[in-house]
Amino acid sequence: LLPEAAKVVVIGGGIIGSSVAYHLAHMGIKDVIVLERDQLTSGTTWHAAGLMVTFGSTSETATDIRKYSKSLYQSLEEEAGQSTGFKPVGFIELASEKDRLEEYRRVAAFNRACGVDVQEISPDEVKSLFPLCETKDILAGFYVEDDGRVNPVDATMALAKGARQQGAEIFEKTAVRNIVTDNGRVTGV
Repeated sequence: LLPEAAKVVVIGGGIIGSSVAYHLAHMGIKDVIVLERDQLTSGTTWHAAGLMVTFGSTSETATDIRKYSKSLYQSLEEEAGQSTGFKPVGFIELASEKDRLEEYRRVAAFNRACGVDVQEISPDEVKSLFPLCETKDILAGFYVEDDGRVNPVDATMALAKGARQQGAEIFEKTAVRNIVTDNGRVTGV
């Protein structure tokens, strides 16, 4: 039964909505509901690539979020009892032009300073790690061994289960028809 009121109403049951509910519930906000028009992951989440990489940002905040996300997807399965599909298969970013090589070297130096274990590797090392890759035009690769991917559907379901375990409620087949505001403040959904 849909509650008459809630402190927080999250609209959308994809990975973002489920993550918001999970994190709010873990912050101690117990009156959180998620409204999903169809079923969890039925929007864009189900066909997302699921890349989970820490390399690539020149923002300390974004790098910290990437590191946190990887840590979360590694531990969430045990917490929620639901697989996230996290597979640390490694990640390689390729540089095939001198300007790109210089850029990735700067990014790698910054990422290492932020605690990301990124290594510059030769084209031969790229080929060894990823035999299907054509490396004749590659100058270098930038490799993070324990980056990888998650299964977007599994990760969403694990986040949703973790949110529920902390008291959040999730309502599927519940479309939002209108958002009521008063002086720019949401007063009803």
